[in-house]
Amino acid sequence: MTARVDVVLPCLDEAAALPGLLARMPDGFRAIVVDNGSTDGSAAVARAHGATVVVEPLRGFGSAAHAGLLAAGAPLVAFCDADGSMDPRELVAFADLVDAGEADLVLGRRIPTVRGAWPWHARVANRVLAARIQRSTGVRLHDLGPMRVARREALLGLGLRDRRSGYPLEMVLRAAAAGWRVTERDTAYAPRIGRSKVSGTVRGATTAVLDMTRLLREAS
Repeated sequence: MTARVDVVLPCLDEAAALPGLLARMPDGFRAIVVDNGSTDGSAAVARAHGATVVVEPLRGFGSAAHAGLLAAGAPLVAFCDADGSMDPRELVAFADLVDAGEADLVLGRRIPTVRGAWPWHARVANRVLAARIQRSTGVRLHDLGPMRVARREALLGLGLRDRRSGYPLEMVLRAAAAGWRVTERDTAYAPRIGRSKVSGTVRGATTAVLDMTRLLREAS
């Protein structure tokens, strides 16, 4: 049976988080775990817990996310972190908004569930980027969140090219340029399971900001 929503989960060494995350996948939502060079057996864990696994050898968040989009077949595609910090059950309400024609792209505005769930450097960088997105596109966002839902064919039509940390931003910039209705909804944000490779480190957050700054400069 075809899924209502395919959920793309870019993955790099998330074996510890995957069982709990995949157990919370809603009915009608198919998990597509995109293994991006894991050495901890993430792909095997994902398969054992019922996920479809795609192997993407080219490192980079955008590479993994886009490989998942290309592998998807459901009418709607969602993106979510694979680290256990977000609850995929919240994607149901996001998908409902798109299905009802109330939005073309729904983003999750992360609301930390406990102190320290969202590192200060990542939160500051995100706030700056959200302000720059609004100045550049007029789209008012509080968070360039990793949880999001849109229609598969529409996403493919955006022609996304970034294969690094700028992929989530490019999606929003191109969606805004195409006249999409972009909205956000609050979503709970818990401490991740395991070590972060991007926003959990100052170096990773800095790299992401540089990638996204380049995209904003090109869009202006």
